[in-house]
Amino acid sequence: MLLDLIAPYFGGLFRKPTTPAQGDRADFEMLERHAPVRDSELASAGTPEGFLCREAVLGVDQRVAGYQFMLREGARSRIRSGSRRIHHVYAEVLVRNVARIDAARLLAHCKAFLDVPDSFLGHASIATLPPQNTVLVVTMLEDDGTPLTADLLGEVRRLRESGFGIAVACPDLLGTLSFLQPEVDYAMLAAEHADPTRQKDDVERLRAAGSEAVLIARGLPSQDDLQLCRSLGAELFQGPFITRREDWHGNKLGPNTAKIAELLARLRREADTDELVELLKQDGALSLRLMRYMNSAAIGMHGELSSIEQAVMQLGRDRLYRWLMLLLYGADKGSARSAAILENALVRARLMELLGEGRPVAERDTLFLVGLLSLVDVALEVPMSEAIAAIATAPAVEAAVLRGEGPFGDLLALVIACETGDATALDVLAQRCDVTPAIANRRHLEAFAWALEVTAPPAAGNGEEQC
Repeated sequence: MLLDLIAPYFGGLFRKPTTPAQGDRADFEMLERHAPVRDSELASAGTPEGFLCREAVLGVDQRVAGYQFMLREGARSRIRSGSRRIHHVYAEVLVRNVARIDAARLLAHCKAFLDVPDSFLGHASIATLPPQNTVLVVTMLEDDGTPLTADLLGEVRRLRESGFGIAVACPDLLGTLSFLQPEVDYAMLAAEHADPTRQKDDVERLRAAGSEAVLIARGLPSQDDLQLCRSLGAELFQGPFITRREDWHGNKLGPNTAKIAELLARLRREADTDELVELLKQDGALSLRLMRYMNSAAIGMHGELSSIEQAVMQLGRDRLYRWLMLLLYGADKGSARSAAILENALVRARLMELLGEGRPVAERDTLFLVGLLSLVDVALEVPMSEAIAAIATAPAVEAAVLRGEGPFGDLLALVIACETGDATALDVLAQRCDVTPAIANRRHLEAFAWALEVTAPPAAGNGEEQC
């Protein structure tokens, strides 16, 4: 399972140096330098912002199938009424920043979805993207610069022959861009505030026209909206539903989660090793997972361990605590979104750790834990207060995660602002946390890349279970 695959990474990476030059791949040093675009036409709009945001795209099984990359909301709102030239400049900033995260290596089996203007498809920067991992979402602009039908069709065919995927919004595919139907791989459904009857009609018309495009539902607010779009034939889904909190009062921790929570609480209360070993032995499946983890090649032990006592002693309390924290995200198969939620939590955790550069190691470990716990209620589908109480976290962790208060509250809020692309909140919180928005954004990309690396499935054929 996913948690077993990524757990071996954490023996060393939890305490890795947090400066990018020491701890992260040199690829991400390039992120310090955003695309150097300057144009007199942009003088009134300001300098293009290279602040990348991402949103996961989930498959029918609600595992991560890709990501939509976009500039943060401040940049997007700035260009909505801008000229075609401004749209091009921002599209280039987006493309070049995505290219610099080495998407082909990091995304592996996943796709990167990028919205670009209809007249941008021939731009030289697109050649810097990995075709097999990239889907270009062709966006129509209503002005005199719309490319000729023959030219747009030619560019789309050329890109598809190179390996790129092509996506178009469903209404455009049924209207002005209908001539592209045979060449389109994905049709986008705008789910938020959409009329279900109109959506159903659009999908039926698209299929009647012979289109075999995969349907992607965007902007899904809730699981109910997801199920509606799934009934229409959608196969990919994105939107706030992934991390949305609902009314889970009355829900209880599952039996496996409760056992892990009890172990975590005992660790926090400094229970002796014999007590911990006895609890582990009461759960044969958990004991087996621990032994498999400790004997995995990634841990680097010399000789196989043969007992739970040896495993606990060798692993140590701190690393046992972190390993158990990871298991919380999938102990009872609670949420179908658990893999996506865990990945999101890992990005938050790593970003908290990176933004704590210069702090003592123990404090950076606590920052990591705050980020990791910030979505545990969504994964377990129980109220956060109940999840935190069961784990018996430190007061500073509880204050940050439950109430956004204490020494780590502002930093967690900054991390969430980076994730959502809330430009105003990011600027205010970055100043409060004594970092610049540019540094926060760069660290966010580093954290995202790190999370992709540790959650990537093993190469096919090596005998490991795929995630």
